[in-house]
Amino acid sequence: MKKIMIIDDDNKNIFALSATLKAKGYATVSATSAAEGIQQLKEKEEIGIVLMDMMMPEMDGYEALRVIRNEEQIKELPVIAVTAQAMKGDREKCIAAGADNYIAKPVDVDALLALVEKYLK
Repeated sequence: MKKIMIIDDDNKNIFALSATLKAKGYATVSATSAAEGIQQLKEKEEIGIVLMDMMMPEMDGYEALRVIRNEEQIKELPVIAVTAQAMKGDREKCIAAGADNYIAKPVDVDALLALVEKYLK
């Protein structure tokens, strides 16, 4: 089964998402910066989906999505935007930036698992 890449600058978020996903039988890998995450995506073919925090220092999720969508070997990878921005229009902004889907923090575990299953099949 493909692994789930979690890109988030907050280790607590990575820990919580990893623990939740591992409890459901998924394997995860993580990165605490978008640049590090993109580098891992290029190196690790076993990654099947990305959970991307949108608000990170240096390179945010929007910029990271542009990079991913322009990299031939990883441009088709499903990316779910995970963000605390849950205002009207934020979902559309994430999708327009290249995300395949969107989930707001605090994360609804059932909704997240449904999305992961949808894209990993």
